[in-house]
Amino acid sequence: MFDPKLKEALARVQKPGRYTGGEPGCVIKDKAGVDLRFAFCFPDTYEVGMSFLGMKILYELLNERPNWWCERAFMPWLDMKEEMERLGLPLYALESKDPLTSFDVVGFTLQYELSYTNILAMLDLAGIPFYSRDRGEEWPLIVAGGPCVCNAEPVADFFDMMMLGEGELQLPAVCAEVERAKKEGIGKKELLRRIARIEGCYVPSFYGVSYQPDGRIASILPNDPAAPAVVTKAIIPDMDSQKLPTNFVVPMVGAVHDRAQIEVLRGCVRGCRFCQAGFLYRPMRQRSADKLNAAARDLCGNTGYEEISLTSLSTSDHSQLEQLLDEMAPWVEKDHVSISLPSLRIDNFTESLIEKTTKVRKSGLTFAPEAGTQRLRDVINKNITWEEIEKSCKIAFKAGYTSVKLYFMMGLPTETLEDIEGIANTAQQIVDLYYANPDKPKGKGVQVTISVACFVPKPHTPFQFVPQDTEESLKAKQQHLLHSVRSKKINVNYHDSSTSFLEAVFAKGDRRLAQVLVAAYRKGCFFDGWDECFHYDTWLEAFRQCGLDTAFYAGRPIGLEETTPWSHLDYGVSHEFLVREYKKALEAQTTPPCNRRCSGCGANKLVGGACFDYSQDLVH
Repeated sequence: MFDPKLKEALARVQKPGRYTGGEPGCVIKDKAGVDLRFAFCFPDTYEVGMSFLGMKILYELLNERPNWWCERAFMPWLDMKEEMERLGLPLYALESKDPLTSFDVVGFTLQYELSYTNILAMLDLAGIPFYSRDRGEEWPLIVAGGPCVCNAEPVADFFDMMMLGEGELQLPAVCAEVERAKKEGIGKKELLRRIARIEGCYVPSFYGVSYQPDGRIASILPNDPAAPAVVTKAIIPDMDSQKLPTNFVVPMVGAVHDRAQIEVLRGCVRGCRFCQAGFLYRPMRQRSADKLNAAARDLCGNTGYEEISLTSLSTSDHSQLEQLLDEMAPWVEKDHVSISLPSLRIDNFTESLIEKTTKVRKSGLTFAPEAGTQRLRDVINKNITWEEIEKSCKIAFKAGYTSVKLYFMMGLPTETLEDIEGIANTAQQIVDLYYANPDKPKGKGVQVTISVACFVPKPHTPFQFVPQDTEESLKAKQQHLLHSVRSKKINVNYHDSSTSFLEAVFAKGDRRLAQVLVAAYRKGCFFDGWDECFHYDTWLEAFRQCGLDTAFYAGRPIGLEETTPWSHLDYGVSHEFLVREYKKALEAQTTPPCNRRCSGCGANKLVGGACFDYSQDLVH
């Protein structure tokens, strides 16, 4: 039964389907029959959260246990947040409609730095104190996972525990400890000591931070015997050992990516120096084609989706991709299911891939050169050439494509205005290629869209040492790019430099930023990743109020031997390797992909041996 207050709120909001639950595939259990209740919280809208594959994987995994119940909660949009505050309606989970305070564990996924104030907003709507130190035994355990935990410090004071690495092994182990502690009557402090012994589990209150006079970190040291000096991420050595989800919750309101998704591999061999995910998820581990095909068929059959995405950081690097597409072909054609490959590499794009993925319907074509000149592509270790870009575009145009989207970055280390002009020149060369193609579709023009993000230096990458490019410089480069484009066949989209600057601050920040987050939220900041809700001046006010300088975090280089806020968090890639790669970048020297030659990053130690069998032909 719906609470009368909830009914009233739903009658007043634009998209009530975001808040009702009851979708096909959602799990309902008898509360009296469960021993542990977990609320999986996504700090953004329903549409964004329901696109997140990680939630779907862990939702199914936890709910397979008959005595555990995992439910979902999302950040309400502005209209619903206002109604909930007006009516005194606490934030609730969609399945049971119970408030978050009814749960044993409330878990947030940290996917994006500009969602941090949404975490505070959700805790506030639930009536849960922000700081872990203010929550006694009566409150749920507040935990977090996701890629942003790689520098957990800006939000560390809010969480009882945070998980580094891959949650399929960690999260069930944490839930088992919580269940055991409930049955034994163990208090929160002892529970956290038990959890701290699980690989990849970080309890921030078990560590003390000291600072140098200039504000840099002097040390981060354990203050409890249960805490290891360095927390090492959890990893699944063999991806085939983990069952793939085959029952998704199908959203009532169209998700951003409203399709079936299957994760074909984890990690990446490429070593792009800007890409945090490429380093966090090392080493690359792929799933076998037969298991992927069976799971994909079951997933589409169970959900009714007519599109399936073969998801990963670099899907075309899967050594059995052609075999997988061949195995999928009979049933996807029969059931009219289209296949999308969202992360194709320019250098292994083939006519065969086009043929096998466009039999049902043709989706858009997207490539990511990332930089406009060969010199800068070498700096970032993109390992692609213009000849490879040209070859792939010719293949696409011959196959009938008339539009191409290109992703680039701006503000990369060593970048010059010549590199910015190179972005426009690359797009123009692709336009010219189209019109030089004798097989182009008659009567159709070409459209090339350039999408340019502002580069943000991230922890655990070779570029963690560099400062963020200044807002003034980025804005000047954006204008220079616009003036460099001379064809109406080329569209240019670019990101707001001020949101990127704030992202860099929190990506590289320390525990002192928790007070800034609270101050900004109290001043009305949330949904900061949404242009219509982003208030940069209010953020700067919050920093001034707390006596902290944004330039200290994002605007200065980090010393190669400096203690960083993430120095005690180990993702398997050695500091020495990151320094080597940084120095090679400054010389525009490239490093080959991992499946061609090992470069000694250290991630192989996580899986107890070599990442690849180099005696086999691994390059496809």
